[in-house]
Amino acid sequence: MESVLLLDNGSRRAAAVDALRRLAETLGARCGLPIEPVSLAHADRIPADRLDGRPATLLEPLLEARLSAGARDFLILPLFFGPSAALTEAVPALVARLRARHGDFALRLAPELCPLPAGEPLLTRILAEQLARLAETTGDRPRRVILVDHGSPNPEVSAVRAWLAARLAERLGQVIELDQAVMERRPGAAYDFNGPLLEQQLERLASNECDSPIFLSMLFLAPGRHAGPGGDIAEICARAEQAHAGLRIHVSGLVGEHPLLPEILAARLRQRATHHRL
Repeated sequence: MESVLLLDNGSRRAAAVDALRRLAETLGARCGLPIEPVSLAHADRIPADRLDGRPATLLEPLLEARLSAGARDFLILPLFFGPSAALTEAVPALVARLRARHGDFALRLAPELCPLPAGEPLLTRILAEQLARLAETTGDRPRRVILVDHGSPNPEVSAVRAWLAARLAERLGQVIELDQAVMERRPGAAYDFNGPLLEQQLERLASNECDSPIFLSMLFLAPGRHAGPGGDIAEICARAEQAHAGLRIHVSGLVGEHPLLPEILAARLRQRATHHRL
């Protein structure tokens, strides 16, 4: 029987593992299949007592144990927006190591959440609806929006954010100014494709005008080091508001909190012709 693994990059925050587990449960109920939440790295450092006594599961030891027990058929559903190095380098290298120890086995990789050039229109809808909910909650009208993500040295990953930004701008209309920003980027002009840091974008917008609030559209799946309560983004926004009197920054919900995400993943699961055998 094929094992279906919902894979994220991993986080040292328990809230990220909790979110991954909830998503796997929701997706499994939707598809009528057992979906196992696994992480590529980091999550094994979270004490089990912060995870209801159940340690987080990493991909390599899980595959090692299943292969040793005779399993030979796996499908990975990646919780990644674009073709990050985790999918193009780390997972293939892991499969090669395991084949050297255990012989051949079948492992298929479903497409990422926003495979270009077709992209994923439902992600645009998620981002727009999260902004609409935020506007309703705050009572402010969004005129200035920053679409912010982790950032990547890979131009193919940055292209995903650019694709989503273009579609989101179309959906929001011309009365809204939409910019992009990242949490991490490498220095130098060679990485300008990645975009400016969030601090830089906030400073630019705040210096021009403080009366109009800034809405952050969060291209993040789960709470972690950057997103969520106590993350870097919350700290950056607090500093910007302290530095500029009257500035208001509103932060949207995460993509992983929206009920449409399981629909995207269910579609990836069904589209077997798009699965890539590693």
